[in-house]
Amino acid sequence: MCALELPKTTKSYWRKKRSNKTFPSMDTDITTEVCIVGAGISGVTAAYVLAKAGVRVTVIEGSKIVSGTTGFTTAKITAQHDVIYDELIQTFGMTQARQYFDANQQALKQIKKWINELSIDCDFEERHAVLYAQTSKGVEQLHTEKSAYDKLGIPGELSTSKNELPFPVSETLTLPNQAQFHPVKYINRLVQEAQKLGVTFYENTRADSLTQGDEILIETTEGKKIYAKNVLVTSHFPFNDKNGLYFSRLSPQRSYAVCVKVPSTELKGMYINVETTSRSIRTAKGDKGESYIIIGGEGHKTGQHDDTTHEYSTVERYETLIQFAKQHFPVESIDTHWSAQDYETLDRLPYIGEMSSGLQNVFVATGFSKWGMTKGTAAGLLLADLAQNKFNPFKDLFLPTRTKMKKEDIKHLVKMNANVAKELVSGKFDRPTDSVEDLNNDEGRIVMMDNQKTGAYKDKNGKLHLVKPTCTHLGCDVHWNDGERSWDCPCHGSRFSYKGEVLEGPAVEPLKRK
Repeated sequence: MCALELPKTTKSYWRKKRSNKTFPSMDTDITTEVCIVGAGISGVTAAYVLAKAGVRVTVIEGSKIVSGTTGFTTAKITAQHDVIYDELIQTFGMTQARQYFDANQQALKQIKKWINELSIDCDFEERHAVLYAQTSKGVEQLHTEKSAYDKLGIPGELSTSKNELPFPVSETLTLPNQAQFHPVKYINRLVQEAQKLGVTFYENTRADSLTQGDEILIETTEGKKIYAKNVLVTSHFPFNDKNGLYFSRLSPQRSYAVCVKVPSTELKGMYINVETTSRSIRTAKGDKGESYIIIGGEGHKTGQHDDTTHEYSTVERYETLIQFAKQHFPVESIDTHWSAQDYETLDRLPYIGEMSSGLQNVFVATGFSKWGMTKGTAAGLLLADLAQNKFNPFKDLFLPTRTKMKKEDIKHLVKMNANVAKELVSGKFDRPTDSVEDLNNDEGRIVMMDNQKTGAYKDKNGKLHLVKPTCTHLGCDVHWNDGERSWDCPCHGSRFSYKGEVLEGPAVEPLKRK
């Protein structure tokens, strides 16, 4: 394969070298003080904090540790989350908008503190976070956001001349003293430290149901039981999403990233533009000192495509990012490419805290909207405090049961669930015209077999893999994802391998094999 061609399979840059450490699946019933469901940055952060406080903690992960979004991020540690602060002021007011900034800054400081205390080798580098605009509308957005910075006392600098990017930029807004790192190296070390403090980790152990009683009972898909005083649901999309109707309040989004090798780079900032077609840019250093540029973008709702240029091809989205890289940087080779799944809430604030007013001692963290390194860390810190009944200044800000919906929230709720209804109905009436005979090797699509819709994938060796293309969460029809070779649900974002195995929740059961 040519070094400048897209690799055949996706792989996250952060997961090129996996840790040799593995953990068993749970094979017996257990009792614990705190059960954490999900071993990404939120769950592992909470586990470490609780273990340091002497709490008995068990962490279960449906796949492998850091196999979710934490291992597929662009790994910027920043409180600059696109243009958000003016909107937060309009929606929540000055006090809560400033609290949002403080929560994310506190998360950055905590990450840095642990890295220093534990001497974690995770490529941590301080960087300025920079929003850039290339259009007059984008410049207007930057000026509005800078005004919000000023009102909130957030340090920020507008500039028309400070641009180190290799293409024209109209204006930039810089938030100084942010950071970037290698998230998998960081989390793996926190896991090691948490384990030393007594935390028990289980991999390939997927939560299936939760029942409230004298103690909280979690049952796994394999029928094992966990009894706990407190439960922290940090599984990205809550596995028990019907508690609190989270499936109606979260919008699943996919985004894409490519990592290219370059001779060297002088970039000192982490960049993202404010225009609709987003481009995120950051650097990375290889273990032998190699220079890389990571470029992200091309996002859309999971299982759906908002534009007609790519139709249902995710491969074309990667190729678009590669073309952008080649156009602006001296690309020597294409190292890796991958995608991530994130969830957006109705009002842009994550849901962190008490999961539902009817569930005691069950807490959730979700809806990080593509900025999970700081929000996920803030979530872990907050959940650890809640599990110990400690005060946390950000409890009310992120409260999932907040009921005071603004006008825009109602609009988003109606629009989001109308979209789900459309996908649910249209999927049932669509009738494919293809048959399995139309499939080439390494190709998948919905076909008709025996007068029934069937999800079919023909692998590289010509072997057919057939599934019933109905999501096991709430029954929407899944769509084929040619970039990841997966079946993706356009309603709530569940994803399945070509064999039907669960890759992403909220579904906990696999697709039925045929």
